[in-house]
Amino acid sequence: MKYQDFIVSDHRVMLGKPVVKGTRLTVEMILRKLGEGAENDDLLAMYPHLSKEAIQAVAL
Repeated sequence: MKYQDFIVSDHRVMLGKPVVKGTRLTVEMILRKLGEGAENDDLLAMYPHLSKEAIQAVAL
């Protein structure tokens, strides 16, 4: 899996912060949630447009 398939950085979206492709969910926010103890299933429930693969790409 290549993280570039799931993560993009565009100056027009979230001031250029890396985000999950097709969303405004920043890599920083997902990592913070994981660091606070959220599980993949928790993130998928909160953000149903995320995929397990996208979460794995963020955690690489």
